[in-house]
Amino acid sequence: MLTAEDRDIPSEGDENYPLLHRDISWLSFNYRVLQEAKDPTVPLLERLKFLAIYSSNLDEFFRVRVANHRNLMRVSKKTREVFAYNPKAILKQILSIVNEQQQEFSEIFEKQIVPELGKHRIFLKRRLQLGEKQRKFVEQYFDEYMLPFVQPVLLLKGKIRPFLNNASLYLMVHMEDKEDHGTQYAIVKVPSDHLPRFIQLPSLNGRREIIMLDDIVRHSVSDMFPGYDIQDTYSIKLTRDAELYIDDEYSGDLLTKIRDSLTKRHVGPPSRFVYDREMPLELLDFLVESFQLKKTDLLVEGRYHNNFDFFKFPDFGLTQLKNKPLPPLSFKPLQATTDFFAALRSKDHFLAFPYHSYQSVIDFFEKAAQDPLVTTIKITQYRVAKQSRIMNALMEAVEQGKKVFVFIEAKARFDEEANLNWGERLSAAGVKVAWSLPGVKVHSKMAQVVRQEEGGAQTYTYLSTGNFHEETAKIYCDFSIFTTDKRLSEEVSRLFHFLETGIPPAQKFEHLLVGQFKMREKIEQLIDREIENARAGKASGIALKLNGIQDERMIVKLYQASQAGVPIRLIIRGICSVVPGIPGVSDNIQIISIVDRYLEHARVLMFHNCGQEEIYLASADLMTRNLSWRVEAVFPVYDDAIKKQIRHVISLQWSDNTKARIIDQDNLNSYRPTEGKPVQSQVETYRYFKEELKSAKKT
Repeated sequence: MLTAEDRDIPSEGDENYPLLHRDISWLSFNYRVLQEAKDPTVPLLERLKFLAIYSSNLDEFFRVRVANHRNLMRVSKKTREVFAYNPKAILKQILSIVNEQQQEFSEIFEKQIVPELGKHRIFLKRRLQLGEKQRKFVEQYFDEYMLPFVQPVLLLKGKIRPFLNNASLYLMVHMEDKEDHGTQYAIVKVPSDHLPRFIQLPSLNGRREIIMLDDIVRHSVSDMFPGYDIQDTYSIKLTRDAELYIDDEYSGDLLTKIRDSLTKRHVGPPSRFVYDREMPLELLDFLVESFQLKKTDLLVEGRYHNNFDFFKFPDFGLTQLKNKPLPPLSFKPLQATTDFFAALRSKDHFLAFPYHSYQSVIDFFEKAAQDPLVTTIKITQYRVAKQSRIMNALMEAVEQGKKVFVFIEAKARFDEEANLNWGERLSAAGVKVAWSLPGVKVHSKMAQVVRQEEGGAQTYTYLSTGNFHEETAKIYCDFSIFTTDKRLSEEVSRLFHFLETGIPPAQKFEHLLVGQFKMREKIEQLIDREIENARAGKASGIALKLNGIQDERMIVKLYQASQAGVPIRLIIRGICSVVPGIPGVSDNIQIISIVDRYLEHARVLMFHNCGQEEIYLASADLMTRNLSWRVEAVFPVYDDAIKKQIRHVISLQWSDNTKARIIDQDNLNSYRPTEGKPVQSQVETYRYFKEELKSAKKT
């Protein structure tokens, strides 16, 4: 069964308009993350972090996208023909690419990072490398903290097999019976869901020695099976299909369905069975038979799995092995003012996170909650922090007698439970809460505050490319605007009315490009205008910065623009199904991708318009799901000073010759050649905004 999220079924295009399959392109993006882990110019502990990001990304990819391909393999041949692609062939290609990447992952870790750690007197020790004092420490640690969780089980042929928890770590134990010398297998859990993965060992002479939890279990296996001689141990992990498969087309209680489905997520069918590449074939065959696995379920890795645990690798206070900090810049126009709302009225304000501090956004809600002149607060919630000052401010606002409306998207993948819990807390506090719309996701990132002032009601609007999330604002690059521009505020108010009542607005949106209300058509019109200008011999150009572009219809439109002579520059972080540089088709399209210390998340759409450039910011990508199955709010930038700032940031990114990779037909992820002065756009962007704030202070 397909969900709204997965209706962007990819095709391979045709010979006139070729497309790169979205999931093959995504693997190319994740390889760019892996490239950062092997880049010797990246600080050592940051390289470990990129291994963690790569691993975490891949886990989610298998739980969602690969699981989806498996499901499509089960549908009828006639149905598959409608999708115009072969899920079995794509799955085979995915597994081949991932196997190659996993081999490289192991080599990066074992041959590059581990030796580099040693140069800084950080040592990952295995059980046979432990000294006497360390052995005693490990044995005591196991007895005191681990014994209740390891759950040792003998695996007998034909007997009921144990249930493997999603993404939990296990060791397969190959043993020999001491009496009859027969082969026996067992399984033991590595309790990384209860205990830290990295345990610091007692060490001498300034050495920093660590053992992984897996190896403490390995050291203690013989005590768990006293009647056997341990031959060896091999790590395994099973991840399960994470799709909720909710039919939310106007029927039943959606929230109940989501809660019921969340419990099933942990017991879903396998999406990936990961095993140690040193495992002998006969043991692998035993596991395949015991757990009823298929060949396409199998994926080989190294000695350790769940490498996203490297996020928690101890740093020992060695700050020199991390990126030089770029402390968020206090946005003085709002944070240094004595009258916050007067400052908002004075002009539009542009913030770029994480370069600017997120405090201004938090202040917007906290001051609104406390201000006696504020009557109404409205906000959309897609993903928020576990400890959210913004959500707390909304509850405080109700206590202060204000009307508060929150639209909560309960179907935000992997945040469903958190959003349900926040919704219940907000409702209990008296906040008016509306939940997901049938068949679509609400992905708009916007808020409004209404304040009764001398001239009447004044509406303050906040529009952003990113979530209301205090934690991700520290690492996600997003653009936001505070405005009192009536053109935008009135349309945002109408969109909130739709979310609150479910009644589609009678009046058309003239300024916002709104998903479900002609957003796709309006973007196509903007591209068509550039095509017409190019054909008429006028200046033209399109620049797009996106997380992803996959929608076939939109890509064909860009190909047509290229054929008309429109120069097109794309900065695409992740999925990119566009194939640039094809003579006569896409030879006017250039594409780069930037992976660096921060995650590029802002979406920017720029159209030359014969020198009267139009710029839009968005939370929407050019993916079919965004264009057809989400409520998005793409918003224009009208303020010339803000346009100038956005142009400068995009120019810096396009000039990046340090972290930019070239996206081309060969999909090689080649770094852009460093010609002249090195430009690392994220660092240069920070410097730019720092200087901007200094200049503003002087004036």
